[in-house]
Amino acid sequence: MLKKKKKNKKKEVYALGQYISMSAHKVRRVIDQIRGRSYEETLMILELMPYRACYPIFKLVYSAAANASYNMDSNKTNLIISKAEVNESTTVKKLKPRARGRSYPIKRPTCHINIVVKDISLDK
Repeated sequence: MLKKKKKNKKKEVYALGQYISMSAHKVRRVIDQIRGRSYEETLMILELMPYRACYPIFKLVYSAAANASYNMDSNKTNLIISKAEVNESTTVKKLKPRARGRSYPIKRPTCHINIVVKDISLDK
């Protein structure tokens, strides 16, 4: 007797933002506030927070939700942020000219942001 395999439907979809010119420490301050929340609540929080890191995170959450609705045919009201992580990336190094022919190094840190959304209606 043969058993039929069930098709495993994806439950999670992600959006990845790479080389965002911001410190990973400053982005983590915002990411910690949205981890585990619903999609609609996350968008409201990000619009009202005063930090510069909110805009790229807002774009990534919006993109992850669009990926979920396109790839999994899920409703955006059923989405939650299941995983959100920030990793340090390369540091852009420049030299700023100073007095008496000297130079001063400027370091611009960059980071990678990974947002994973999960459809809670598929768990049932």
